Amino acid sequence: MSLRESPPRTPPPVPPAAPPPPRRPAARRRAWRRLWRRLWPGLRRVLWLLPIAAVAAWVVGHRSVVEDGVGQALTADARWLAAAVASTALGFVAVSFARQGTVVERLPPGRLLVSQFAAGAANHLLPAGIGGSAVTVRFMSRCGLPPARYSAALALYFLAEGVARVGLLLVLLAAFPGALRLEEVLPERVGLPLVTILALAALAAVAGAVYAVRPARRAVGAFLATALRDARAVHALPSRVAALWCGSFAFPVLQAAGLVAVALSLGLGVPVAHVVLAYLAATVVAAAVPSPGGIGSVDASLVVALVATGATVETATATVLAYRVITVWLPLLPGALTLAVLVRRRII
Repeated sequence: MSLRESPPRTPPPVPPAAPPPPRRPAARRRAWRRLWRRLWPGLRRVLWLLPIAAVAAWVVGHRSVVEDGVGQALTADARWLAAAVASTALGFVAVSFARQGTVVERLPPGRLLVSQFAAGAANHLLPAGIGGSAVTVRFMSRCGLPPARYSAALALYFLAEGVARVGLLLVLLAAFPGALRLEEVLPERVGLPLVTILALAALAAVAGAVYAVRPARRAVGAFLATALRDARAVHALPSRVAALWCGSFAFPVLQAAGLVAVALSLGLGVPVAHVVLAYLAATVVAAAVPSPGGIGSVDASLVVALVATGATVETATATVLAYRVITVWLPLLPGALTLAVLVRRRII
């Protein structure tokens, strides 16, 4: 009997080494948070000095404008200039009321007022109101509002402020139809129909781009849903309605009152209602030019508007320079110092 040879045994296949498990997003977030906690104390020591350095650089860059405005202000009636300073200070109170009216929650009134004073300084350092909006958003987030809520509050504030400003302008244009003689200071081809067509075309282009991109359409839809829900909640409370709309209307009125006071101090020779109309028209037009704090755009628009109401170019320029010193340059350094203190104390 012969023994059959058994075939050689092959070793079992070795399974390939398993790849290391991918790092989970939660672990990555924890690593970023640890890194941020290490870096933030040093960054905070630098950030609170940035507003002061930015103001110093801005003043040096616009030294001639500041000197001319201060020189014009020194020759004016001090009592009217004090009234202009008071109306400018009250403007921060009006903005604080309007900001409170955009949310249902009660914000700390003292800190809200101080934050808006600091936001005024930040608004003159970045274009299109980005600085002031960033300070306000940071303050509201510190008060416990989630991003969707404070974004909706910011949109409601700009909407109410725009409605108030344009509404006042339309009322004054209807009451004084011949007050602004723009045809005397603008080229013949520049007119309201051309500006309206360009604005509508820009809005249509933006709306079409948003609608064509599905993620953008969804994001805008979610934001609008949150904004409408918050707007309904705010308007269900009479106290918030009064704060929002009274503050929104009071702010441009107080700013226009400051311009009227400066015009009276320098003897501009233009009726008060026409000066208010010139201010509203100039600020509405200058809002389309995203310059920091309206520097340049507001100045030029105010001069053009005052000349269109009948003032001379020299007197209008002197009035605008003095007015901008009071409303922009005078509060800029205290506002920057306040902003630095708020950042250092982690209020914003």
